[in-house]
Amino acid sequence: MTDHLSAAFAALADPTRRAILARLALGEASVGELAEPFDISLPAISRHLKVLEKARLIARERDAQWRRCRIEPEGLKAAADWVEQYRKFWEERLDALADFLDAKKQATIQESKGSRDDKQRNRGSRRRD
Repeated sequence: MTDHLSAAFAALADPTRRAILARLALGEASVGELAEPFDISLPAISRHLKVLEKARLIARERDAQWRRCRIEPEGLKAAADWVEQYRKFWEERLDALADFLDAKKQATIQESKGSRDDKQRNRGSRRRD
């Protein structure tokens, strides 16, 4: 069985494939239309499309002599759901760190203020002596 989540992230690691997905987010396109903005061969585009298809990020259909491509939202949703899990985790961790640092800062300010008050009291008691 293929690990589709790993395949999705591997597919998304390539900037050409991300650009193809961005184009398909606007609507269906033929292989030729997808190849237009790139300075690479049609077989190279086909290889990129095959990677995206295996990762379940796109679907390719034959329409007469044309191969039409469309985005598969479920493939992207699986990757987005996985990332969301960890976003929540790190957000909670970073919030806890921020709370800790705020408390530490307040304690430092209080210590500094207390130390200053002690110095002023000590100076005042020396003058009286």
